[in-house]
Amino acid sequence: MLVLATFLVALAGLSEAAPQSAHKVREAVHTPRDWIKLGAAPAEHVIPLRIALPQSNFDALERHLYEISDPEHARYGQHLSKEEVEELVAPHPHSLNAVNEWLAEHGIPESDCTRSPAQDWVTVRIPVSKAEAILDTKFHMWKHVVDDDVVLRTTSYSLPEHMHEHIEFVQPTTMFSRIKNHRTTFRWSEDQAISTESDGSTISLDYGEVDTSCNKTITLSCLKQLYNAVGYKASAKHGNEIGLTGYLEQNANLHDLQLFYQDQRPEAVNSTLKVTLINGGVNSQNTSEIGAEANLDVQFAAGQAYPAPATFWSTGGSPPYKADANTPSDSNEPYTEWLDYVLAQWKLPQTISTSYGDDEQTVPEAYAKRACAGFAQLGARGVSLMFSSGDAGVGDGDSDPTTQTCFTNDGRNVTRFIPSFPASCPYVTTVGGTYLVPEVAVPFSAGGFSNYFSRPHYQDFAVEEYLRKLPKGTYKGLYNPKGRAFPDVSAQGVNFRIFYKGRAGLIDGTSASSPAFAGIVSLLNDARLSHGLPPLGFLNPLLYSRGVHGFNDITKGNNPGCGTEGFNATVGWDPVTGLGTPNFGKLKEIVLSHYW
Repeated sequence: MLVLATFLVALAGLSEAAPQSAHKVREAVHTPRDWIKLGAAPAEHVIPLRIALPQSNFDALERHLYEISDPEHARYGQHLSKEEVEELVAPHPHSLNAVNEWLAEHGIPESDCTRSPAQDWVTVRIPVSKAEAILDTKFHMWKHVVDDDVVLRTTSYSLPEHMHEHIEFVQPTTMFSRIKNHRTTFRWSEDQAISTESDGSTISLDYGEVDTSCNKTITLSCLKQLYNAVGYKASAKHGNEIGLTGYLEQNANLHDLQLFYQDQRPEAVNSTLKVTLINGGVNSQNTSEIGAEANLDVQFAAGQAYPAPATFWSTGGSPPYKADANTPSDSNEPYTEWLDYVLAQWKLPQTISTSYGDDEQTVPEAYAKRACAGFAQLGARGVSLMFSSGDAGVGDGDSDPTTQTCFTNDGRNVTRFIPSFPASCPYVTTVGGTYLVPEVAVPFSAGGFSNYFSRPHYQDFAVEEYLRKLPKGTYKGLYNPKGRAFPDVSAQGVNFRIFYKGRAGLIDGTSASSPAFAGIVSLLNDARLSHGLPPLGFLNPLLYSRGVHGFNDITKGNNPGCGTEGFNATVGWDPVTGLGTPNFGKLKEIVLSHYW
């Protein structure tokens, strides 16, 4: 009996000492294209690990989002509160407890954890050596062969098998995405095309006249003429606001903004811009640190929306950067950093524009879907989110459209069209580009079909109609016809007159299209709020139904890339210009219809 008792005690001890389950790979990626491994990461380097817990009731949040965004539904416009959204995405208590216990087992107390408002994200800052131990992996330094960016990453990591149901993913680990402002092109005012002087001649459109100077230079006045907003007077009395996001140490210069107002919006001179810094964001007003991208976004979006107050968020800690192996970048997840901040706020601008993104395939799918779910939370709270579609046609954003190889990075090296993210997220409104008067699709306007997100139901009719008209077999195997299609809409994207470092210049890109469209949306929100109606919130279900009649259909142009001519603009929706460009007058009538 004594021997048996001793055996049982020993067995119990072994059971207590044994792990609950062995490690199992949670995420793995192929060696990323254009990255080379430099060597082992420094063990003492501190890395911020962000742990994503499953959002227990996201399906219900999505259902709410579609109901309150559908103009045919009785709940249209009944947006959710901050607390209601957080309750729907909060992780299950079992997951919270399991993650807390797992971290405690590795000597990481609750006091060292930072949590998102809904507690669906946990962030811990730990040395690489500890991260390697808890993730059963090895971190290395990686350098991008084109830009020499250096990051600290791994190509796979593992978790105890019993933790897989409680942790969706951990980043930055396998993320080799490099968020970029879309490929804007800037030219100084010495270019003769900058002239905004009119000779008095106009171009006749169905809804009015557009000055011929708008064929060479786009100003606020041109956008009003092109998009039928001449004469509309916005108000500052009803709480309408607009927001712009900035990453990669892009600063909006306040002096340049005043010069822009003097040039194009005199009544806005001396108005203020609220700048909010997130996660080490910067707001340097030094001439050498001004960002043309940030100036573009702020000048045109805030200029159109005036007198609505404008906010510029500068989010830091995001980019891989030129560094050596001892000072790597260890974070490039700006969307979640920004989302953590804005979702914690009680009051948000009703309209927000972002002009940044990357190739969808460079973003781990789990991360892309989680960031997209964050955008859905904002939509449920009544925020309209615009993202530029990108500037590479149907190709990747790292090379000239005429020379793109467009290979997949899943180990197969298959030629495919390369969709953009976050443009491919179904919970945002993606904006492509046009140019000239009358408008045609600009060749760089990115568009296509997601490989991560399935087509949302609000797109079914429009996209199926487009695919039905596409000649059979066109680009077969190069795109996913069942994927979320983009862009949704478009706006001018060439020859925008901005001020940069005290001088006027011209800038191109869908980075211009997104704030241009956002400015129109802000005016629509102004109109609704002035009539006692709620803001528009998530736009797409409205745009693809009643809203389709409020767009100028763009039927000429294409978006080449990957050695092809890309897709063509055509009657109805197309993956170059979406539904078309906005007609503010018609859209205002639609959003103010009496039966709403």
